This record gives sequence, C-alpha cells and structure tokens, in this order.
Amino acid sequence: MSVILGINMNHAGASVAIVVDGEVVAAIAEERLNRIKYFAGFPKNAISRCLKIAKLKFKDIDYVAVGRDSKANLRKKYEYALKHPFSLLNLLKIKSSRNELDDLKTVISKECDINIGDLRFKQINVEHHLAHTASAYYTSGWKSAAGLSVDGSGDFVTCMFSKCDGNQIKPVHRIHVPNSLGSFYNMICQFIGFPKYGDEGKVMGLAPYGNDTYKKYFDEMIKFENGQLKLNKKYFIPFGNNQGLVIDDKGEMVINKHYSDYMVQVLGESREPYSEITQRDKDLAFGLQRKFEEIYFKLLNHLYKLVPNEKLVLAGGCALNSVANGKIFEKTHFKKTSIHPASGDEGLAIGAALYTSNNLGEDSKGMKCSYLGSSYSNEEIKKMLEEKRVEFKKLNQKELVEITADKLVEGKIVGWFQGRSEWGPRALGNRSIFCHPGLARMKDILNSRIKHRESFRPFAPIVLADKQSEIFEIDYPSPYMLYVFKIKKEWRNKLSAVNHIDNTGRLQSVSRNENELCYDLINNFYQKTGIPVLLNTSFNENEPIVDNPEEAIDCFLRTKIDVLVIGKYICEK
Repeated sequence: MSVILGINMNHAGASVAIVVDGEVVAAIAEERLNRIKYFAGFPKNAISRCLKIAKLKFKDIDYVAVGRDSKANLRKKYEYALKHPFSLLNLLKIKSSRNELDDLKTVISKECDINIGDLRFKQINVEHHLAHTASAYYTSGWKSAAGLSVDGSGDFVTCMFSKCDGNQIKPVHRIHVPNSLGSFYNMICQFIGFPKYGDEGKVMGLAPYGNDTYKKYFDEMIKFENGQLKLNKKYFIPFGNNQGLVIDDKGEMVINKHYSDYMVQVLGESREPYSEITQRDKDLAFGLQRKFEEIYFKLLNHLYKLVPNEKLVLAGGCALNSVANGKIFEKTHFKKTSIHPASGDEGLAIGAALYTSNNLGEDSKGMKCSYLGSSYSNEEIKKMLEEKRVEFKKLNQKELVEITADKLVEGKIVGWFQGRSEWGPRALGNRSIFCHPGLARMKDILNSRIKHRESFRPFAPIVLADKQSEIFEIDYPSPYMLYVFKIKKEWRNKLSAVNHIDNTGRLQSVSRNENELCYDLINNFYQKTGIPVLLNTSFNENEPIVDNPEEAIDCFLRTKIDVLVIGKYICEK
C-alpha cells in the first residue's frame, strides 16, 4: 500500500488530498477550515483533517506530491529575463517565495508540530499544468484523451496541451508567460471594478446584460495564431513590474494592477468597486466573455489537431468558465468532456498525488465522487444543537425528505447539511441552501435575507439527472455544476428563480447513485409540484462554505434561513 499526500501551498486555494493505492480517499481546501477565502498559505489544518478522515498518521505517508516545480521551464524563464531585465527581480522574488517547497519535512514538522523523525516521506514536485491535467484525466475513468490546462500561469506556463494515453500524460505544446488567457480575463475584471481573487465568476454573470460595443478593442487585446497566444502589450502592465499575485499577512490573495494607462486613455477611468455599474461596464463584460470564448475554442480546436481524440479532459482556472464549457460540443470536435470539480489551483493537490501514483505504476482508481471532505455523526450534531439551544426534531430518512419537500413547496428557505463536504468551489447537495426554483421573487428574497449578492448574479438549478433532457437543450451530465446550458422555452417561467437573463442555467445534474438523499428530496419535491428541480446555492453568508455543524447552525441562527436540515434533525424558526 502506498499513501500519497498531495498538497497545494503558498498559492491560492491551499489544499490537501490523500491518495491510497491509486484512489482519492480525502480532499479539502484549507479555507473550509480556517475560514479565509482562497487561503494561500500553508494548509496545516487540511493536512490534519485529511489524515483523520483517512485514519492515517504522519508516519504513514510515503510520498508528498506538490503541484509546483521550480525547476520546470527554466530555459524559458532565463530567456525572458534576458530579454526583459526589469523582470529579473520579480522572478527572483517568485523563486524565493517557493523555497519552502524545497524543504517540506522542516515546514510540516514546524507547522503541524510533528517530530521530524516521524516524517519518512519522499517529496515529488509535479509541474503545475501537469498536475492540473492529471486531476481531470486520472479521475475521468478514460484510457485516453486530449488534455488542456489553461489559467493565469503556473511554473511560467499559461496553457499546456497534452496527449493522455494509458497512465501517461505527455505535453505536446506549451504557451508561456506573459501570454495568458487567464490574465486577460482578470485584467478586464479589475478594470470594471471586480478586483478580488475569484471575482471572474461575477463578471461571467454580468456579461449577458451587455452589448458587443467594444469588439475592436478586444480584438486588439488578444490573439491566437499559429499555436501561440499573444497579448497586446499596450493594454497590460508588463509582467515582472508588479503584475501577478501577492499573498498578504493573513494568507489572502491580493491581485496587483494588470491594466495599463492606455486602457484608461481609450476606455475611460476604471470603475471603483461597489459603485454603480454602468452600461459601459456591462458592455465590457460582454466583450470580455465573447473574446474569451473565441480564444478558448481556438485553443481547444488547436488541441484537437495535435491530439485527435474526441474525449477532452480540462482543468485550470479558466475551466471554471461554465458558460464557455456549455458550448464546447457546439464549437469544437470534442464529444465527451471530463472537467475536474476543483479546476482551480486547489485541484493541484489531487492532480499532483494522482500523477505521482500513476508514475509509480499503481492502478488508478481515481475519484468516485466529489464528496471527499469532513463528515459528522448524528451524535455530534445533536450535541451542538443542544449547546446552541436550538429546538429540533429527529426524523427517519423518509420523514426527513417528505417534510423538507413540504417546506420547499411552501416557499421556505432550507439550509441542508448532510454527509461529507464537497471538493471544489461549488455546493453540490451536501452543504447547500435549497429553495423553490419557480416562485416569484425567490431570487430577490434569497439575496435580501441571506446571500447579499449582486442582483445580476444567477442562482443555479439542481436537476434530477433522468429529467435533464426534458428541461435543458443539452442533456450531457453536469454533476459538478461546470456547464451552462439553455433552458427549454416551456420551462423558463416555471424556473424563474434560476433562469438567467439569457435563458440559461448553470446546472448540477444529480443521480441517485451519486447522492441518494439529495436525489430523493428533489424527487419528492417533483412529485408534489411537477418540477424536478431545486434552486441550489452554497450554504454560507459571504464566507467560505460551512464545513462543520457549528458553522451551519450559526449561519441558520444569524440569517433568515427558515429551516435547517442537519443530519437526521430538522429545526425551524
């Protein structure tokens, strides 16, 4: 038996995964435990939690796999530094910040308060984009595929094209810094007043409200020709001159300014965060998403020329663009896709671990589901409810589903806390808030009472997998909420709370073998209403998704959630 601990550290989405004999048995992002969104420091809590879930000790770890390799692409780094001397200091700072990766035993011993003599593991460094691709390929269940990893940057690469065959991933083409599709998207997000790490999803939701007013500028900003991505330097602050990401003292990500003075000259002053969103800002969001999709599909079609396989594995932060993902089948030659649920950098933990496992010659069992985090017994839940002085009723599973469905039919907002927490940024039916998807003003009510999100951001539908084809124009499975598909005309009014302005929904399809309790709840609601869909959003209030019973109960108490269903217990205000 081999035990591999995968880790992403000193970078956004610090996280840990444990792979035992080729199978992922635990995975969790540090933010779920220390409550710092996109935490980018050392994931000491996640290490301890994953070991606890896997019932292992530090001395059991054979390998620690890191989704970063400072030795990768050295020639390209030096070439760039020689051509751009001003960037040399920045590159040296980046290298310095990675020094901890070179001495993990000392770091783990110190951070986790473990005798260094108990750490016998061998350290393996896996190139950033190899780890991304591995996260999608080795969890796909496929024997071959074409692989694309695309994001801001990692190990001096912004995009990697790969041929996946058997247990091997062979890179066939790379695009290097500073030419980055992720940086392009982030620059516009900053310019229109969404500067935080992770704000890209907000801008994706804003885009349908705009028009293609600024097409000529976007066509100048970025091009893809002859296998190479090119950013127009006029619009961007040069790489190495404060471009990129900085980790502050709290371990939070701070994004430095990306847009140049030329942007301001041709498009006016950038929008101040939280100020009024003008039509210009909506039009820029539209143009950004349109141009992103254009380049995205050019990358994918170029990949198909290099690796003519109808199966696509996809990862990296850009793979979280669910609107673009929903058009892959229409715009490319790919017929099947496997997108990792944690496509951003937290997914590097699983990717690095599985890459190491497969290169050891182990038979990869991959990832059976996305429910890989913490779970709590009904006894633990009951104790916390009593400590918080919350009245509750204990129900069997049939009663729990029946009564909860009745509450949803009445228009109640339900906090739903069950089983193991989800891997990745989405609530997938175990740490969710559920609502009726078709009641008038349900979206506004949910926002005013709990979520406090921008009005233009849509909420997601969770649908019975065997009913998806009746409601959506594309019936390809979407278990991780990573595709946006058109809602059929006859269902748009019935699903008014989850139907976006462009008549789409970022759906999650759920089958009974994936999540029995969640499926039964939606099915019971369907029997009562004729609607096999619920509104599904993350169980939180401007914080990381709740992980433990105390956080769930506290969120229930301080917000206007009507009903809490937690383990076998139901609580109502």
